[in-house]
Amino acid sequence: QDIGWKALAVNVSDLAAKGAAPLGYLMALSFPTAPTAGWMSGFAEGLQAAQSRFGCHLMGGDTDRRPGPLTISITAIGSVPLGRMVLRTAAKAGDALFVSGSIGTAGLGLELIKNAGLQASWGLSDDECGSLRQRYRRPEPRLALSPLLRQYASAAMDVSDGLVKDLDRLLRASGVAGRLIAADVPLAGPARKVVVRAPERLAGLITAGDDYEVLATVPHDKARAFAEAALAAGVPVMHIGQILPGPPALAIVGPDGAPLQLPERAGWDHF
Repeated sequence: QDIGWKALAVNVSDLAAKGAAPLGYLMALSFPTAPTAGWMSGFAEGLQAAQSRFGCHLMGGDTDRRPGPLTISITAIGSVPLGRMVLRTAAKAGDALFVSGSIGTAGLGLELIKNAGLQASWGLSDDECGSLRQRYRRPEPRLALSPLLRQYASAAMDVSDGLVKDLDRLLRASGVAGRLIAADVPLAGPARKVVVRAPERLAGLITAGDDYEVLATVPHDKARAFAEAALAAGVPVMHIGQILPGPPALAIVGPDGAPLQLPERAGWDHF
């Protein structure tokens, strides 16, 4: 069920960041061996729950057999008013930089799934750990932000491979520089507890993947209105930096005011 949900959710997240509404999706499945009826039933239930939540339906696709692990490929199709799609190429110097929800939560959830013993060292309750694992397994695309992005944002994209890596991609696509204030990046309660115990973990949280939040740049004179409208829509956003003039480059200011030292792998890279 979680696999079915997540397979659709991560693709609908891209539509949300473009200011689009999901209509339907195509799905290709490739199995190395015949799946069990129980697995297919759970997978279908997860897909059904996701498409009901996101307002879209399965339009077709293909099922095949191939060597290697199970492969699920989903192409989500959405609708946006003509000429209103929010690109990642239009950020302007002076824009305020926003991100929705919280960052790093799913990354911690994945760590817990791999190593349950981290709960004690992080000082987290069972409920807090459950919320972290749930965030990794069942991301929620920020569809409520879609109309607000069309109204207020100059550029936007979803955060899937880590906040730092995806922000760098946006800056390069737009041909601008940027400053990220690490202490302003929104963290969920359990993540804040982890950082209090181990401040060096902050760099890992802003480079972890699987957030599926929205990264947006908003002209300075619209920033307050955007934040208020997002909160009213049920998706809080946080002002985390600024778009600057100059060639593409990202400066990350740590909590102490000095440049933040990042891990060697500053985000997810498929290759």
